[in-house]
Amino acid sequence: MTTLQEILQDQILPGHCFSPAYYIRPDIHSGLLYSRGGYRLAAFPMPLLEAIYAGLRYETGQATRVILYNCGRHWGEAFFRRIEDELSRYYQQPLQELPLGIFLDALSELWATHGWGRLELDFSAADRGLVEARIRNSGFALAARASLRPEELSARREPAGYLEAGMLAGLFSLLSGRDLVCVQTTCESLGADCNRFLIGTAQRLHNGEGLSHEEIVDRLAAGS
Repeated sequence: MTTLQEILQDQILPGHCFSPAYYIRPDIHSGLLYSRGGYRLAAFPMPLLEAIYAGLRYETGQATRVILYNCGRHWGEAFFRRIEDELSRYYQQPLQELPLGIFLDALSELWATHGWGRLELDFSAADRGLVEARIRNSGFALAARASLRPEELSARREPAGYLEAGMLAGLFSLLSGRDLVCVQTTCESLGADCNRFLIGTAQRLHNGEGLSHEEIVDRLAAGS
């Protein structure tokens, strides 16, 4: 059992591992940012994100979506390992022994602390092999829209969160021990109130691209 003295000595505040005031630690001598666990952090200004999206579209065209998704997947896998390390050290027990609610709350807080928006996870369709993720105020979606030229804004477009989709797929694949994919169904860059993602196996989500969120869920509910 952790005593009050140990809490004060170790600066452990259970439930607030990713509170920005304690999690982000600047080094005034080097000008670098570090996490509580000693991992390097990077701040990306919005013009840089916009330039990345615009540059990828210009250089790779339709392959942009594949590149962003695969980059996000690798990022999500590395991100999970970092979360596992930091949470295990913070709570002084393996991640697998933490209550799922604590992990999911911590993940949502960490998402916000990094400036990626507010992450909400919905397991109500878990019996159909799906997890829904909702992200509000995504800087990635904002940058994707801001990077579009006027003629691109008027053209028919698709959701822009391929980086986030890949990240969620990689993260939940390691968390579940299964090879999962992620499909985005709504996007703030297209005027939706939030970015919605469905996470599941490739078999469950096959041929779902291009369908609305409700159509995918209804199709799975019907067993097709």
